Amino acid sequence: MKNPGIELFKDGKRLDGRKVDELRPIKIEAGVLERADGSAYLEWGANKVLVAVYGPKECLPRHLSDPYKAVLTYRYNMAPFSVDDRKRPGPDRRSTEISKISAEALEKVVLLEQFPNSMIKVFCEVLQADAGTRCASLTAASVALADAGIPMRDLVASCAAGKAGGEVILDLGKKEDNFGEADVPIAITPHDEEIVLFQMDGALSKEEFQKAVSLAKQGCKTIHEIQKAALKKRFEQVKPPIKAVKTEIKKSEVSK
Repeated sequence: MKNPGIELFKDGKRLDGRKVDELRPIKIEAGVLERADGSAYLEWGANKVLVAVYGPKECLPRHLSDPYKAVLTYRYNMAPFSVDDRKRPGPDRRSTEISKISAEALEKVVLLEQFPNSMIKVFCEVLQADAGTRCASLTAASVALADAGIPMRDLVASCAAGKAGGEVILDLGKKEDNFGEADVPIAITPHDEEIVLFQMDGALSKEEFQKAVSLAKQGCKTIHEIQKAALKKRFEQVKPPIKAVKTEIKKSEVSK
C-alpha cells in the first residue's frame, strides 16, 4: 500500500464522483495538424495530449533501415509545464521506457512489412498530465497513425485499472495513482483482445488482478468506440475532389 492514510472514497464514491468501473470523460479529435502526415489531439480527464505522425518516408540514418520492413520510432515527452512542479526538459528514464514499450505495442498492429527501408515516426507530447498519460498517448497515437493512412490490422486502445482505497477501480485519477495500492496499465487490439502492452505496479491478489484486467479490457473497448467516432468524423469532413466539367463551345458563339 502506497499511503494508507489518504482517503480516496467519499460516501461510497471516488473523489471525483465516479463509480469504480467508470472512465473519466474522453475527447479525441483526428487531423489537427496540417503539416503532419497524421495527427490527433486527446483530452482524458485533465490529461491533454497531442500526437503527430510522419511517414512512411526514407529511413535516416540509413544504417537503421531494414530491407524487410519499416522502422517505427515513438517519442513520448512531457512538456515542462505539464505538471505542477516544472519538469526538466528532455528525455528521462521514465519517458525512454514508455517510448520503448509503446513502440513495441504499435509494431504489433502496423503492417510494417509493406514499407521496407522506410521509417514511421510518432511524436507524443503531453501538454497537461493528470495520471494515465502513457495510456492516453498510446490511444491518441493509434488514431494519428490511422489518420496518416498507414495500414494497420487493428487500432490499439489503452487503459489502466488498479486498486485504491481497498477497491479495484478503472482509470485511476491523479490521487488514486499517487496514493493507491496498485496500477495495471494495458493496451489491447479490441477485435481479438490481444494484449500488446501490459505493466503492473503494486500488489494484488489473484482475484483482484483478474478483476483489474477485466475492467481495463472493458475500458479499452469503450475507448475504441471513441477512437472510431473520431476517425469517422475526420473523414466525413474531407471534401470529395471537384469533378471536371466538359464544356463545348460552338463556332457560331466564338465568332460573336
